[in-house]
Amino acid sequence: MKKDYDVVILTDNRYLKDSTDPYKHNVYYEDRLVYHALEQVGLRTLRLAWDDMFFDWSTTKSVLFRTTWDYFDRFDEFSKWLEQVSEQTTLLNSEALIRWNIDKHYLQDLEKGGIHIAESHFIEQGATVTLTQLHDILNWRETVLKPCISGAARHTYKLNSENLSEHESIFQELISEEAMMLQPFQHNVVKKGEVSMMVFNGMFTHAILKRAKKGDFRVQDDFGGTVHDYNPTSDEIQFAEAAVKACPELPIYARVDIFEDNEGSIALSELELIEPELWFRNHKQAALVLADGIKARLI
Repeated sequence: MKKDYDVVILTDNRYLKDSTDPYKHNVYYEDRLVYHALEQVGLRTLRLAWDDMFFDWSTTKSVLFRTTWDYFDRFDEFSKWLEQVSEQTTLLNSEALIRWNIDKHYLQDLEKGGIHIAESHFIEQGATVTLTQLHDILNWRETVLKPCISGAARHTYKLNSENLSEHESIFQELISEEAMMLQPFQHNVVKKGEVSMMVFNGMFTHAILKRAKKGDFRVQDDFGGTVHDYNPTSDEIQFAEAAVKACPELPIYARVDIFEDNEGSIALSELELIEPELWFRNHKQAALVLADGIKARLI
């Protein structure tokens, strides 16, 4: 059956239209860069919210996850939708890759594959343990606590011996409902920032440096973080490409977030394969690299 579209670019309802708000405008603008790149390589393209109730998903060859940034707030709904749509069209990245990447336990898989990750301790749902006990057992003094399924720094807390008691109730509430992870606080993320490396079809294209605002440890722009152009070293490029190639299958796109750990080594903070910001506005040519890769997969 002939398909009406080759690629549908997925967003959420907040970003369907352009806006005078700088943040929303950037989202819209970057999606337009991808849209035009796909058209440039001859692919019929449409941009929709992932939860569009009226679109027949079987009429497109593929869907490309770009700015579906409400999925983790509507996870059950998104999960059901993902299962249904995967039976009707090709997902980029695939459903299997998305489900693997949604849960930060994937970091353990990458570590087994030889990728150096941020030191991490996973606390499974329903565990009967306190924050004080964890810090005593692990002998960690400053840490960061976060959910294994998260985004935009949801329920991310910086802990130390002085504030464990005030976070105990929220920790117990969270651990009764979901798995959590605890990591030693990484001082170089504050001092030097975190580098995001963009990789398409296993090949690095460009990088940016994210810095937290003074007094904060979160580098996301939601919390006042700033973004800067960055020229990575050959070791950083090699690390990023190796991390992507260690995935269960090769992603069409990936963002590899790295930093210098407390021991001075390159370490993986996150591998983003679902809907990462890819800073096409900083390197417009990368949108065409992505489009070429998608076209090659669809042929």
